[in-house]
Amino acid sequence: MKSHFFRTALVLGLLSAIGPFAIDMYLPALPSIGQTLGASMTAVQASLMAFFVALGIGQILYGPASDMLGRKVPLYFGLSLFAVGSVGCALAPDIHTLVVLRFVQGLGACAGMVIPNAVVRDLHTGPEAARLMSMLMLVFSVSPILAPLAGSFLIEWAGWRSVFWAVTLAAGLGLVLLATSLPETRSPAQRTGSNLRSAVAAYGLLLRDRHYLGLVGIGAFGISSFFAYLANSSFVLIDHYGLTPRQYSLAFSLNAAAFIGAAQFTGKLGARYGLAPLVKTAGAGYAATMVLLLLLNLMDMDRLDVFIGMLFVGYGFLGLMMPLTGVLALEKHGNIAGTASALMGTLQFAAGALVMALVGLFLDGSARPMVVGIAGSAVVAFALAYTTLRGTHSSSAAVTSNQ
Repeated sequence: MKSHFFRTALVLGLLSAIGPFAIDMYLPALPSIGQTLGASMTAVQASLMAFFVALGIGQILYGPASDMLGRKVPLYFGLSLFAVGSVGCALAPDIHTLVVLRFVQGLGACAGMVIPNAVVRDLHTGPEAARLMSMLMLVFSVSPILAPLAGSFLIEWAGWRSVFWAVTLAAGLGLVLLATSLPETRSPAQRTGSNLRSAVAAYGLLLRDRHYLGLVGIGAFGISSFFAYLANSSFVLIDHYGLTPRQYSLAFSLNAAAFIGAAQFTGKLGARYGLAPLVKTAGAGYAATMVLLLLLNLMDMDRLDVFIGMLFVGYGFLGLMMPLTGVLALEKHGNIAGTASALMGTLQFAAGALVMALVGLFLDGSARPMVVGIAGSAVVAFALAYTTLRGTHSSSAAVTSNQ
């Protein structure tokens, strides 16, 4: 039973990581892509934005499809589409083609972003779901640690196009794991009654559920703060602070390690103190740390060690908060877990894209616009946690069986 638990977490984590791998390996390449294709910083960032927009849009489709067809069929389609888009990106002759193909690639990647969450809900609820989700995120979070470093080596060795050949191979590995190591978790009986009409009705139900929307909002602005960092960190750390692509990859990995390490405590801490109190406490710590970073920046303490150190502490708090918001949001919606996970992902990526776009409007070559975006998102996430979970002392679910 224990080995099955670990194997499930490993497979789901790897499937979830394929899309983020295509983001994180890509980050060190942004400056060189602009130079090679003769594109501006804004145009290069548009290729990243296209990927995020596709991730948000596609999840609306994959979620109901996974409720109607089972979890595996949409995953097969998504991984195959991702592979096709990746090959196209590797061969793109100009920045406009790259932007379009990054959108196609994102449409495929979002299957792996939304469906594993539904599989977790198929199998568990409460603290056991938090434990499985934290293990999934341990595997998933290998991406922001290893991917930028691997990307920097590939770029130095074979150029930025090699990144896309690498993620094509990752998609192939995902297809093999899906075929051989992941059983279907939504039975034909459970799919009965799942159709387009029920999907529309489910979205209507979810959009009227204030508690669900509040939890989605907490995660949305938590992840938006990280997206603001994703989109701008390579320019800030390489161009502003003067790091090399490899040094940037190490700095990025350090902050990701804080997120991963903290996420591994969510199961034990959630079982002991309750999931909701842990979200509120972590949200308060995250907001306080990011606001302090902003204040230091406004006081012209623009130092690399301060910047990285504060982000390390802040992303530790974020690592405690993010897995639990997803568990709590899906807790009462097990019969439409795919649809609920899809709407959650879409709203979160929409918020992330909006924050990325707003930060992009104020780029001035310094770290300040990015820090403002991170701190602002953290404060909104904390405010939503306080209002949504006010008076909630523990998770309502302690059930570990499939429901």
